[in-house]
Amino acid sequence: MSLNDPQWGNRGNEGGGGRRPNQGPPDLEQLWRDLNRRLSGIFDKKRGGGNGSGDGGDERPPVQFSPKFLGGGIGLLLVLVVIVWLASGFYIVDAGQRGLVLQFGRYKESSDPGLRWRLPYPIQSHELVNISGVRTLEVGYRGSERNKVLKEALMLTDDENIINIQFAVQYILKDPVDYVFANRDPDEAVMQIAETAIRQIVGKNKMDFVLYEGREQVAVNASQLMQEILDRYKTGILISKVTMQNAQPPEQVQAAFDDAVKASQDRARQKNEGQAYANDVIPRAQGTAARLNEEAQGYKQRVIATAEGDASRFSQINTEYAKAPEVTRTRMYLDTMQQVYSNTSKVMVDTKGQGNLLYLPLDKLIQAAGAVAASPGGASGSPEMAAAGRSSPPISNEVPPQLNESRSRDTLRQRDREAR
Repeated sequence: MSLNDPQWGNRGNEGGGGRRPNQGPPDLEQLWRDLNRRLSGIFDKKRGGGNGSGDGGDERPPVQFSPKFLGGGIGLLLVLVVIVWLASGFYIVDAGQRGLVLQFGRYKESSDPGLRWRLPYPIQSHELVNISGVRTLEVGYRGSERNKVLKEALMLTDDENIINIQFAVQYILKDPVDYVFANRDPDEAVMQIAETAIRQIVGKNKMDFVLYEGREQVAVNASQLMQEILDRYKTGILISKVTMQNAQPPEQVQAAFDDAVKASQDRARQKNEGQAYANDVIPRAQGTAARLNEEAQGYKQRVIATAEGDASRFSQINTEYAKAPEVTRTRMYLDTMQQVYSNTSKVMVDTKGQGNLLYLPLDKLIQAAGAVAASPGGASGSPEMAAAGRSSPPISNEVPPQLNESRSRDTLRQRDREAR
């Protein structure tokens, strides 16, 4: 094909004459079809020994390549290649993602969500990182709690007991640059750090604390320790939650552990019962002790007050005795005898009489006089006996019958005067 081809810009110039009345760009589709047709004719000639067809029919004209034609086609092809190459630099960053642009393999910049463009490969490349998705890591099991990984789950406590712990770690990305470039395998690093942190915390606590009352505290402490280690390694990962899925002793010692738990519960129950008994006995004992102490203090105060009163009374008596010794001595004697005889039985016997024994049980006489005064009808008998009963205590039946009433009264009056 040459530039003199009538289909290359010489449309409508059928009569020749060297004029080109209708010049314009060639039809690319028709040009391409002609190129394919002539190339196929060349290959047919090579296969058929120089003939255009196998039966020796009409011969196709030889293909004539022009340097200008080849140069124009290659330039157009290069333009198309450059356009496609530049268009390969467009990329889309979704919401919740970050684009990392690399220039010759080195980090250059980060791109926000949207349609972005970079220099095409191999000058620049990009990598999309999801920063909003929550990643979950399972330690001690895979998928279900039944699928145990004993190599990860078995841990040793501070009291030298082996327990089986299964937990899950949820984390997100807070720095995609550190996540991609600072560590070779950050997810595997999280796995190892999680196992290391939980083993350290379990190794510092007792078995009962880890299995029962301290499960939440163990998870919180493990989350804090994991975050400290991840920040130290610059992994760009933020721990959102650590969940304890299961914590129990190994299956091989489960029966023995149940017996130990029952024994521990019995010990706690007995301890509580003893504490309840102590709470009942100790307050009562303390109350009794306090009462005895108060009584002792009262007795002490009473004795001291009595002694002080006796001393004061003695001082007063001593003063009065110095003034009138005889009167004071008599008064003290009378007071003492009154105090002594007020609580004893009294019997008066006449030893100076004229041979007749007078026996007077005064206590019984006083009791009889009180009974007569308390009776509503008064004393029975004559009015003289009633008057005698009112003036003096009645005489008991044990008085000898030979003594009359008058002598008894006179003798009683005489004895009273001598006593005074």
